[in-house]
This record gives sequence, structure tokens and C-alpha cells, in this order.
Amino acid sequence: MKVNVLLTGRGNNTLKDKNILDVLGHPVMYYPAQACKNASLTQNLYCSSDDDAILSVAQELGYIPIKRPLELALPTAQHIDCILHGLDVMKKNDDMPDILVVALANNVTIKSNWVDDCIKMMQQDMDISCVIPVYQDNDHHPLRAKRIDENGKIQMYEDVEGEISTNRQDLEPCYFVSHNIWVLNVAKMLSGEKGQAPWTFMGNNIMPYLIDESLDIHHKTDLYLAKEWIINNYTD
Repeated sequence: MKVNVLLTGRGNNTLKDKNILDVLGHPVMYYPAQACKNASLTQNLYCSSDDDAILSVAQELGYIPIKRPLELALPTAQHIDCILHGLDVMKKNDDMPDILVVALANNVTIKSNWVDDCIKMMQQDMDISCVIPVYQDNDHHPLRAKRIDENGKIQMYEDVEGEISTNRQDLEPCYFVSHNIWVLNVAKMLSGEKGQAPWTFMGNNIMPYLIDESLDIHHKTDLYLAKEWIINNYTD
């Protein structure tokens, strides 16, 4: 069973060059790249980007560069289009995988054993469409979310019946998708079946892999949090 990695990162971001900013002597993208590279079950490594600097760093780390067309580098571009473009390149290289590990270049919270664990979960049941790390966050529970109506007043985001506790610990556990790795069943993704919104390409038979936290780097302050996580967790 072939397992490839597709590391993805755009050069056009609100935080300039965020994927290659220095964190403890390495560019941000080094950490997800190394975690996937050092996993025991991954095989060929690819990196998709519009940015030559990102592709150069990836190539130094052993990744095959995939230059994205400009239309896939716009802020409005969808991740699935980048993934499909990457798979098309792999197919042309006679390297089509059964399982694709999509790693996001701006998230350092990835461990090699997490990558292997998620792959093993899918290998044991290829009816699974996707395995994704998730983390619990009841602070941002949907039952605590609000919207502003047409009169500028605060309203419930969704209509809810019954009483809602103000204590977050009383609410049903709420989980969010981590943007570090997504382990995809390629055949199911290419079948055309639409899954759960908004990431419909993940299908409907999604298995969670529980982690404590996940950190996407979008702002300069995130770099400090990334340093702390790496110091306390990084082993590759």
C-alpha cells in the first residue's frame, strides 16, 4: 500500500513568508516536513507551492517540488484543488498513492508517531475516508457562538431549544479539525462522493485522532507559541 506525503504552503499570505520564518534555527515548514519524512510508513515526499523559496527549502529536505499554477495560489483557491493538482503530478510520475498524507507547512504541531498512527488506522480499515487529528475546545463551542443580526443586535448563532449551561465543562465535548495533517483515502476522495462540509473531500467516514492542541501560524505571536511547543514536544 503506497503512502505519499504532500506538503502544502502558499507564498502569498497575510503574514509574509510565514512558512519559511525562523523558529529555533529552522524555517517553520521544517517541522512538519521532518515529522512526515521521519514517519516509518511514509514513502515518496512532495511539496506543492507557488513560491520558489518554499520549494527550495522543501527540496533541501528531500521533497519533490510541485510548482502550483497561479490560479491555485490565490487566497480564494481551495485546498482540494491543490491536492488534486498534486495527485495529478504523482500520477504522471507513475507514483499514485493509495493513502495521501497532506501536511500543512504553517503548522509545527506534528509528530512522526502521529503520522504513523493515523496511517495505521486507515490501513486497518480502507472503508475509512479520512483520519484527522482533532482537539477538544469547549471555549469555542457552537452553543456559545453568537451572530449579529440585521439590527446590529447579538443573537444565538443557531436556534437551540432548552437550557444551556454557562459552564463549558457541562457542554457536550466539542472537537475541531487540526490543520497539521490530513490522512486521505485517495480512491474514496476521487470517487466523487461529497462528504461533510466544509472539507467535503474528506468524505463521510472520518476517524478522529485525538491530540491536545494544534497551532496554525498566522500571526507573529503564533511564532512564540510555536517555539514553546517545539521545545516541549519536538523529538525528530
